[in-house]
Amino acid sequence: MKPGLRHRLCRLFHLSRLFGLAALLGATAGCDYFALQELRPGVSTAREVQERFGNPAMEWRNDDGSLTWEYPRGPQGVDTYMITLGPDRVLRSVEQVLTEAHYARIEPGMDEAQVRRILGRPGSVNRYPAKPETVWDWRIAGPAAATEEWHFHVHFGPDGKVAGTSRRQEIKG
Repeated sequence: MKPGLRHRLCRLFHLSRLFGLAALLGATAGCDYFALQELRPGVSTAREVQERFGNPAMEWRNDDGSLTWEYPRGPQGVDTYMITLGPDRVLRSVEQVLTEAHYARIEPGMDEAQVRRILGRPGSVNRYPAKPETVWDWRIAGPAAATEEWHFHVHFGPDGKVAGTSRRQEIKG
């Protein structure tokens, strides 16, 4: 797709939010859908990834010389992409990490950096001094997205280590 057309479609998706049509048009994922269709593992370059997704929220250097870039789409979106580039800065993989398989990797005793590396930046961070705990929250895809909003939480104890996880469901309307 031509970049100019993609940008116009993305603008339409973002404008649709203002008029309450986001659910009908898939506004939160629309632009990413087009950008992902244009990227090819083994072919696309780091520059092409940045042209489509912008600057990453975080960059990790991997032991093999590759880089992983984090692209969270929260707090309103339900996707976080981890995009890995080889040492040659050519796209290796794109992974949506807000999935059951990734939630299952969160274990008691992990620190905040380990959790961020698995799930990306949370949509919100809430501190509860009386408990005491800090809760990271991600809006996630649920079975009935039109009528429900789902959240995944990671609870950190006063030592900054994972104490547990939980989920929350909100009925819309």
